[in-house]
Amino acid sequence: MKIKRQAKILELIQKNDIETQEELSDHLEKEGFLVTQATVSRDIRELKLIKTAAGGGRQKYAVLSDTGEDLSEKYTDIFRTGFVSMDMAQNILVIKTFSGMAMAVAAALDAMHLHEVVGCIAGDDTIFCAIRSADDTVTVMNRLKKFVE
Repeated sequence: MKIKRQAKILELIQKNDIETQEELSDHLEKEGFLVTQATVSRDIRELKLIKTAAGGGRQKYAVLSDTGEDLSEKYTDIFRTGFVSMDMAQNILVIKTFSGMAMAVAAALDAMHLHEVVGCIAGDDTIFCAIRSADDTVTVMNRLKKFVE
C-alpha cells in the first residue's frame, strides 16, 4: 500500500500544484487513500519532495531533481511491484501490470527518464510506450528486465 500511495503522490504533484500537506491529503483521499498527516509527512520526507515556486507567490511540492540513488530505487520498487509482463510491436512497448497499477508504473517509467521512450499512455492494467525505434524497444526491454529480475 505504501508503494502505491507514494506512486500516487508522485503522480499528483506532477499533475497539480499542491502547496500544503493538507491539500496533498485531500487529493489522496479523493483517490481512495485514507491518510494521516503523519503519514503524508513521512511520505514527503521519504520521497525527498521539496517546495518550488509555482508562480503568483505560491509554492508547490516537487521532486528534488538531484536525489541520487534513493529516489531511483523508489521508482524501481514501484515498477517492480506493478509489473506483470511486457511485449513489443515494432516501436511500441506494451507493459502489462496488476489491475490498477498501470498509472503508477507509467509514472515510475517516466521518472526514469529513458531517452528512448517518447511517451507512455496508461490504462488500468496496460501501458503503451512509444519508443524511438524497434532497436531501441529491444534496448529498453532489456534494461527493464534487469529491474524485475
